[in-house]
Amino acid sequence: MKKRLYTAMEKLQQRTPTIMDFDTFAQYAVLLPLVRQNDDIFVLFEVRSLHLRRQPGEICFPGGKIDECDQNPSDAAVRETCEELGIQKENITHIVPLDYMLSPFGMVIYPFAAFVDMTCMKINEKEVAEVFTVPLSFFVETKPDIYHVQLEPKPEEHFPFEHIPGGRQYNWRPRQIEEHFYYYKDKVIWGLTAKIVYHFTRLIQTMEGEYA
Repeated sequence: MKKRLYTAMEKLQQRTPTIMDFDTFAQYAVLLPLVRQNDDIFVLFEVRSLHLRRQPGEICFPGGKIDECDQNPSDAAVRETCEELGIQKENITHIVPLDYMLSPFGMVIYPFAAFVDMTCMKINEKEVAEVFTVPLSFFVETKPDIYHVQLEPKPEEHFPFEHIPGGRQYNWRPRQIEEHFYYYKDKVIWGLTAKIVYHFTRLIQTMEGEYA
């Protein structure tokens, strides 16, 4: 047993660590589309079709689950954007990765930003009710409202409380998540979409500071 253990430990030294149980996470990719209009830069948003089962009517970015046909998360984000906006891959340029996120709901989200040419756009009405744009400067100049959601632990009925210190009075640590909100005209941009915008604007401001 000792010899096998040392052999295993030597092999583990060559292993690159990853996120524990990473293969159990559902993986998604989304694209933050930047649009050039009238010598200015805008962010394009979708409004999800009311016919969709999940999150109908929500404001979001193009994106979806990473499929086996996708070579990487970037390919998935581009594919989903093409399908939802009815554009070609050539209409998406300057693709840059943003920081990926681990959702408390068992998802990994890979966000990207890119320039998108809207001139030939024909939205997929089965998935997208409408699109609209917001000046990028609005997000640079506007701080989001931030609210908190408490995720309270709730053990299942037959949880073995008798085997843990404190039993049913065990002091569980609740999880708190931040929800960002932007208000632009009659649109409310919130949740994951707002968080990605906020992250992106902070990144570009940091880059501008470094290279000013």
